Amino acid sequence: MNRRQLWHAIRAACSIAGIDSVIIVGSQSILGSFDEEELPRRATMSLEVDVLPDVADAATLVELSDLIEGVGGELSTFQETHGFALDGVDLTTSILPDGWRGRLVPVSNGSTRDSTTGRQYTGWCLDPADLCVAKLCASREKDREFVFALIQAGLVDWQTVKDRLSLIPAEHAGIAQAVLQEFDWT
Repeated sequence: MNRRQLWHAIRAACSIAGIDSVIIVGSQSILGSFDEEELPRRATMSLEVDVLPDVADAATLVELSDLIEGVGGELSTFQETHGFALDGVDLTTSILPDGWRGRLVPVSNGSTRDSTTGRQYTGWCLDPADLCVAKLCASREKDREFVFALIQAGLVDWQTVKDRLSLIPAEHAGIAQAVLQEFDWT
């Protein structure tokens, strides 16, 4: 996946949901911080964009996530046409460290503007270290490979990731501790 596709995903998800902003919580949020040429191949392999509607009401969030998934999800006409899918997600999809919202990376430019209406959309992408925390807490091999690739490329600092793991909410502290025990690269 590349930045042009990320911008398209932001535009499409906002347009489908009828909102001005979405939060990108999956691996493609790394494209909010780095261009695909800067990233290791492993970091851009996914062809799914995890989209969290940026709304306050929990019921509306779930409804809009379902709508985004229905229109742009796997096996949809959208995926068939554009070569990637939109996965509507909610706040239970990722384990994120406290303060993650304050570190979001905004993506809002001419390419995230609706060319017909002129409406400007914003995609809020996870900070790279917060993304790595979420990936490590997911405990899947593909997610570990993603994180290792970013660390090996010098794009994410392991100490920062460790520090953020200590900010995981108490109900997920066991997962964070297991990650720290499994991956001690000090």
